[in-house]
Amino acid sequence: MTSRQHRIVAVAFAVATLAALAALAPGCGGRPLPPATEVVAVRADRLPEDPQDPAWQRAPAYRAQLILQDLVEPRLVTPSTPSVVVRALTDGRQVAFLLEWDDATQDDVPAAARFSDACAVQLPQTTEADVPDPQMGNAGRAVEITLWRASWQAWVDGRADDIRSIFPNASIDHYPFEAPSLEPGSDAQRDMAARYAPARRLGNSMEGPRERPVEDLVGEGPGTLSPAADQRSSGRGARTESGWRVVIVRPLPAGLGPGGRGEIAFAVWNGAKQEVGSRKMRSPWVPLSVETGA
Repeated sequence: MTSRQHRIVAVAFAVATLAALAALAPGCGGRPLPPATEVVAVRADRLPEDPQDPAWQRAPAYRAQLILQDLVEPRLVTPSTPSVVVRALTDGRQVAFLLEWDDATQDDVPAAARFSDACAVQLPQTTEADVPDPQMGNAGRAVEITLWRASWQAWVDGRADDIRSIFPNASIDHYPFEAPSLEPGSDAQRDMAARYAPARRLGNSMEGPRERPVEDLVGEGPGTLSPAADQRSSGRGARTESGWRVVIVRPLPAGLGPGGRGEIAFAVWNGAKQEVGSRKMRSPWVPLSVETGA
């Protein structure tokens, strides 16, 4: 090999090496990160709630494969959402997750036989070597779940919780609780409004106007889900051309801090497929690592 050929080979090797290093650099020039083998919560100074924030590109994307929830009734027997892409950031106290999945239809209007698109993250309430059942935990071994719903997001984004907003083409003759004879804000008007809103009258916290699009829940097995004593999470979802991008921000669970390792699971509901409650696509436990930072 001539000296000129040696130089050509050396230059080609250097270019290939630089290209490979650039491809591995987080967010460098907008290039995608290599596929992750676990969910890695990358250390960040701030945790964005905007699903489109460029800070998310610093975190590697993990594709969590979803499986049918076919263990307890009501079961899901037809696969829908195959996977969800997850990124994570942490400031050492809280952890933020960005979930992205494909969904051809936007389902965010609650009504009879109409269900909302939704997603959730689940972590053991206490981080231990022996994790609880990924199917919502076990008795005495609770899991913490943060649920986001598209219908809640629509309320937070400004859609009113009334017939005219939910069904804009409906023809309304008369509603007793809006009758002029009832003084606005009076006990009689409030009582009539509650009579025509039975979910709220029964204290159903899952329905009605909301201040945030997420809710913290605790479970110790299927059928045990209940609201957490403290609502500590926040989040925001946004519709994309192909589906949803949703941010969920919550405190790190007990026993999981910077440099620690734990487990996390995910769930996705497709409202157009009549998925609600236990009818969902879910993941098994997925490894989660939390960066220490600089």
